[in-house]
Amino acid sequence: MSAFRALARAQLMGWTRDRAAVFFTLLFPLLFLLLFGSLFKGAGAPHITLVQSGPVVLFDSMTAQQRSDLSQELTLVRDDNQADALTKVKNGDDDGVISQSGTGQLVLRFSVADPTRAATVQGVVNGIVQQANQAASGRPPTFTLTTAQVEDLSTKPIQYLTPGLLGWAIATSGTFTAALTLVVWRRKFILRRLRLAPVSLSAVICAPVAVTLLVALVQTAIFLAVATLPYYGLRLSGQWWIAIPLVLAGSLAFMSVGLLVGSWAKTEQAATGVAQLIVLPMAFLSGSFFPLDNTPGWLKGISTVLPLHHLTTAMEDVLTRDRGWGAALPTLGGLLLFAAVLTAISVRLFRWEDA
Repeated sequence: MSAFRALARAQLMGWTRDRAAVFFTLLFPLLFLLLFGSLFKGAGAPHITLVQSGPVVLFDSMTAQQRSDLSQELTLVRDDNQADALTKVKNGDDDGVISQSGTGQLVLRFSVADPTRAATVQGVVNGIVQQANQAASGRPPTFTLTTAQVEDLSTKPIQYLTPGLLGWAIATSGTFTAALTLVVWRRKFILRRLRLAPVSLSAVICAPVAVTLLVALVQTAIFLAVATLPYYGLRLSGQWWIAIPLVLAGSLAFMSVGLLVGSWAKTEQAATGVAQLIVLPMAFLSGSFFPLDNTPGWLKGISTVLPLHHLTTAMEDVLTRDRGWGAALPTLGGLLLFAAVLTAISVRLFRWEDA
């Protein structure tokens, strides 16, 4: 029993003296509680944007007060160019398009890019139609609603899951590989040996970079191979191959994050914890796992400055939306600039061995 107490005391003292262990054991879970508490604090009935294409009696006949009440659950905009309106819905800019094909014959078109938003827009519009029909009780229904998705009927959720999960995988691989490699090489004096050996600095830098890029390409190949199996049914666009330079640029961007972490951290545990602290919340805030439609506006603003958000969006554009270089080039430039800035900072913090 005395040996047990001594070992337990030593273990407890060692744990309390490791600030990184204390932080990632106690405070890190608390941060997730605060994060998700903020994310879903204001979650209620989601607000949607509905495009009215052409005359629609249901909305055109509303009074000013009715329109004011309606604005609490949806924003109604007018666009008589139906093809343009459908494209915006397909690209996720708006939630639905409603038009009138005959006397009281309403047609609602929505996107299956986000099943939650698709269900919401159908529910909200159907509720408005039912309310209008109830107001005319005693008579045949004034309006009938037909719904349809803007994409091909064979479109499946895998079209929108793959880009987000692939972006997260690239971010995780690039960050953790760079951070842990740098820390392990420093702690095991590999960097010291390389510094004294007749090996060029470019070789020391380029070797792990090349390996990380190769791993990212393998990840991408595996993701796409699995997702395109008949069981999942991913259908790649004609411009899917533009995802390859996006993957490489994303890997470099998150390698720079890993270099920054590895330049600061002194142990593998600290490097792992800090990398996890950066990548995992970023994945949630970037919409890699779930959409951010119902989150507070300030959190959506934060997501727009995160590199993973732009990587995921651009990958979705080229893999499944067939949007081409116009959607990819701004993200490519931004990721490479991000990588250059963080690498420059890492160089200033870099040390060959622990002091």
